[in-house]
Amino acid sequence: MILSYIRTIILYLVLIAVIRLMGKRQIGQMEASEFVVTMLVANLAAIPMQDEGVPLHSGLVPILTILGVEFILTALSMGSVKIRQLLCGKPVILIKNGKILQENLRRTRVTLDELTGHLREKDILDLTTVQYAILETDGNLSVFPYPRHCPASAKAAGIEVSKQYLPYTIVGDGYVYRENLALSGKDEAWLEKTLRQQNATLAETWLLTVDAGDQIFFLRKESVK
Repeated sequence: MILSYIRTIILYLVLIAVIRLMGKRQIGQMEASEFVVTMLVANLAAIPMQDEGVPLHSGLVPILTILGVEFILTALSMGSVKIRQLLCGKPVILIKNGKILQENLRRTRVTLDELTGHLREKDILDLTTVQYAILETDGNLSVFPYPRHCPASAKAAGIEVSKQYLPYTIVGDGYVYRENLALSGKDEAWLEKTLRQQNATLAETWLLTVDAGDQIFFLRKESVK
């Protein structure tokens, strides 16, 4: 029983490492080849997890082999457009200049219901407002309305807007992100002063952020009942 736990933990840690090495795309929208790799890795790991009679290396070797092949194919696809298109496919235009391309819908096996559903996800109800709709290689639909139907930007409306800065998380659930503290140009003394101003201790702080404009956001932990 203990051996089973140890084998499962080892395979779990190996899978985490493999997925991390494959890149963040593996946990986001996946290409067809990436989906196949993920399914293979999961199935290969399941066999030695469930059957103690199967040697642990019988699962680890194929997993690491797939990881190596994935690295090779990724390198080849980055250096060759043809290989990239072979593995990942090409974006397909479904709507062009307001016209639905029925042949492309049939070729990609996208139904009208699916198309209109994707458009509703983009807050578009009127098909006549769409100039282009492109099915990306990861299955997402990129939608571009006609300019006259796009919301007016601040520039187009002649509105002067204030600058926007990326906030740094300084404290999260009582933990101090010292790397972010340095990146924001702050120090421990600033943190202590800020907490005093909020009448809170570090342990009582759920979230504390600051941006380049010195805009501070503070959120206190809720008391557990």
